[in-house]
Amino acid sequence: MRKSIEGLAGRKLTGGRKVASRGRRKFEIDRYPNEAVVGATQIVSRRTRGNNVKAAFKTAEFANVVDQESKKVTKSKILKVTKNPANRDYERRGVISKGALVETESGTARVVSRPGQNGVVNAVLVKAAAKPS
Repeated sequence: MRKSIEGLAGRKLTGGRKVASRGRRKFEIDRYPNEAVVGATQIVSRRTRGNNVKAAFKTAEFANVVDQESKKVTKSKILKVTKNPANRDYERRGVISKGALVETESGTARVVSRPGQNGVVNAVLVKAAAKPS
């Protein structure tokens, strides 16, 4: 069953057919979300409103990792997604989204960009808390 947007589709309570007063608009388009996962880099581009283009990751291999202490940015290989607070299922499937913790060659980093929207993975290095002795 297709989702009704702005009451364009569907039937009456009596079962009669409703005729849409207009067609769908560009901003009402329903599509699957683009969920970036770890793998060899694949970029997908989509045309959006205003004839703009969104470049988004399907799979991401590298991340730009910022070390806030030394103020250095390094391109590090993403090894795996360790935690994703946005969704437990994303964590299991290894989906990279904003706020996800990823294991990189530089160490554990938190993603601060939106890979499914921007087509780039920017992350900040997370320092492990010192263990009390």
